[in-house]
Amino acid sequence: MKHLTRAVAVAAALALAAAACNANDKSASGGSTAAAEQGGTWHVLTTSKEVNLDPAKSQNLGISTIHLVLRGLTSWKTEEGKGAQLVPDLATDTGQVSDGGKTWTYKLKPGLKYPDGSPIVAADIKYGIERSFAPELSGGLGYHKSLLVGGDKYTGPYKGGDLASVQTPDDTTLVFKLNKPFGDWPWIVSMPAFAPVPKKADTDPAHYGEKPVASGPYQVKSLAPGSKLELERNPGWDKSTDQARTGLPDSIVFEMGLQPDVVNQRLIADAGDDKFAATTGTSVPAALIPTVTGNPAVKARVATSSSGALQYLAMNTKRPALSNPEVRKAIQFAVDKQAVQVAEGGPEFGGELATTLITPGIDGFNKFDLFPAPPQGDPEKAKQMLAAAGVSNLTLTIVADNSTATGLPVAQAIQQGLKRAGITVKLLPGLDSESLTDLITGNKPDFDLTVSNWLPDFPSALGNIQPLFASSEIGNGGYNISRYSNPAVDSAIAAATAESDLGKAAGMWSAVDKQIMQDSPVVPLIYARNAFLHGSKVQNFYLSAYPPYPNQLIVGLSK
Repeated sequence: MKHLTRAVAVAAALALAAAACNANDKSASGGSTAAAEQGGTWHVLTTSKEVNLDPAKSQNLGISTIHLVLRGLTSWKTEEGKGAQLVPDLATDTGQVSDGGKTWTYKLKPGLKYPDGSPIVAADIKYGIERSFAPELSGGLGYHKSLLVGGDKYTGPYKGGDLASVQTPDDTTLVFKLNKPFGDWPWIVSMPAFAPVPKKADTDPAHYGEKPVASGPYQVKSLAPGSKLELERNPGWDKSTDQARTGLPDSIVFEMGLQPDVVNQRLIADAGDDKFAATTGTSVPAALIPTVTGNPAVKARVATSSSGALQYLAMNTKRPALSNPEVRKAIQFAVDKQAVQVAEGGPEFGGELATTLITPGIDGFNKFDLFPAPPQGDPEKAKQMLAAAGVSNLTLTIVADNSTATGLPVAQAIQQGLKRAGITVKLLPGLDSESLTDLITGNKPDFDLTVSNWLPDFPSALGNIQPLFASSEIGNGGYNISRYSNPAVDSAIAAATAESDLGKAAGMWSAVDKQIMQDSPVVPLIYARNAFLHGSKVQNFYLSAYPPYPNQLIVGLSK
């Protein structure tokens, strides 16, 4: 997914074909948790025209749809107001590391079964991973592809045979051989590609995702492409082996291809089956905020996240006007973050003002502010800094995203804030999301400023930092759109990536955050909030600090 737009998903990656997600977000509220009962049908209203259940092709986060049907070696557990925690899933623990961080070993829990009662074995997980390398099944999260030994040349099981760096010495053991130490590997094995796929069931790879062999609490009952997906219980799933999923509803129905306003209006009305419905990806737009906040019964049914994707102003450091760090630091003071916040819906629905690169809910987040200014900026200080740097009559260009309702207003808020500091900002013609991404990640970045959003694919500060600031991610589709390059930062990123003690790694990432901000390649604007509506009978529906989406694995209904 390669969109740097607000509220859906962005993609990109650590020199590892990775992808990260983009969102809005909100303080964790509106998610009633008291009265969930076993049974009933949960309805999910979505604007998406497809629900991808092929683990090789999915970019789903660890708490989303595909993980209702498929399990990985590890999984995510969420609590209101906190970041996601890693828990064992099919495996007995989150992994045993050896060989200086380059070998990871997992044992499967006893008694794991498919719907037909046959056992889930290590070879099925190995085969599922191998499928993800097949060129015809591309598009899924691919962090593992650059980490497993031989992954750079492997082409999947259909033509490439066996991937030797994934070993299965017996039916319950998996051993992974990495080409470098990678402390976040336990998060990687929660991703869709690590779900079991029995080789004998993979007779039609292109259509496997329409009815994959289930390992989670649900299996596909029916699929009408583009309009409806129905999930029913998987008789092989045993709750006692699964601490990430509740399996409360008897069935789940996805209504696909809906218009965003239809989704929100139906949930506001809360009639009939829509009492048992929710949206997991259509945020409440600014135009509906008065309707929602003006009705206490409706407002009580808005789940909001405390934080979310980082929205930031990227400054193209390779442009002559922005090559001097002192000029970029002056812009930190000139930006009117409060105006950006208002354009996005205000403090409650827009997001908290940001000063860091690592976002709340991620280990390593440490609140600091190297450029303290009032919310509306400090244009006088910015003028003084520009004068001290010998710069006058600074003129810059900003390119906006035309595909979102707030793309242009946010760019105009930046423009007006910088004008007060004597900086002229010319607004380039707005682009759709794909064209904008091609421009800012390409090799001819003809712009000075652009606003973007970023949310990691898993709860590690690596995802906040590496894709956006490593030198390896400049151009060629990489997401270092500020073109920032600092060898000392690259070395610090490599050291933090290799650290398998996640507590120690968090401290290292926090230091990198400050190190980068001292060079000022971007201006953090807001930690963008999400706000999702749900019906009055939907329970356990809340948004954690990370990820700023509802945990579909635990939702239940009241009667």
